[in-house]
This record gives sequence, C-alpha cells and structure tokens, in this order.
Amino acid sequence: MSQHPKLRSLPDRIRQVVLFEVGGLLLITPPFVWLSGVPLADSIGLLAIIAGVAALWNALYNTSFDWIEGRFTDRPADHRPIPLRIAHAVGFEGGLLLISLPIIIYWTGMGWLEALIADIGLALAYVAYAFVFNLAYDRVFPIEREGAAG
Repeated sequence: MSQHPKLRSLPDRIRQVVLFEVGGLLLITPPFVWLSGVPLADSIGLLAIIAGVAALWNALYNTSFDWIEGRFTDRPADHRPIPLRIAHAVGFEGGLLLISLPIIIYWTGMGWLEALIADIGLALAYVAYAFVFNLAYDRVFPIEREGAAG
C-alpha cells in the first residue's frame, strides 16, 4: 500500500486562508465599489462577510480537494499541474458563488439578476486571484516533507 502525500498543517492552512482573504479584500474591493455602485462602507461590509464565509469554505474546500487529489494521485498539492489548478480555482469559486448570491441580494437589495452579475464578476476576479495566489503560496510555502533535508 502506498503512503499518501502529506497535507498542510493546521497553522499553515490558517496562514494560507488569512493571507488569501486579506489580499482578496485589498485587491477586489476598489473595483467592486466602482463597478457595482454599492457605497464603499456597504461594499466593505458585504465583502468582509463574504470573506468570512469564503474563509470557512476555503479551509473546507482546499483540505478536501488536497485530500482527494492525494488519494487519487499520491501527489501533494504543491505539485499540482496547471490544468488541475484551473479546475481547483473554478470549483472553489463556483461553490462560493452559490453560497454568496443570497448574501449579496440581502445586503445590497439588488435583484437576483443584478446580484448574479455582481457575484459572477466577483467570482471571475477571484478565480484569477485564487490561481495566482495558490501558485505563489505553494512556491513560497512548500509542504514540508518527512525526512526531507531542510
């Protein structure tokens, strides 16, 4: 029986989620305010709530994805090929879109279609951001291997 690859530690996963969400808020809030017409204070509140939800989704989704990938491929997440990284980012944002759409409708008073367009815009921005962030994170913070010389 083969040994499955090591997953990220809890402190490493927490660091990943916090850096991802803070960076996302800093990058995404200004264009969201400009494009949506939602006032800055409302946008910050909305995006902070979505970031909190996303942080929980991020930890659950990434840990599950890494575990499943490791079981099927015996490859750790920091060696994920580009096509699977794209699928990973799209899957994360698709799931988050389903979770966040009702929040956007409630918080902004937008109609379903307007909120869906705003949510899709956020999802597209975050897909690109998630792809770049996770690739960079894996390079800067590789998963420590047991028995590896450091």
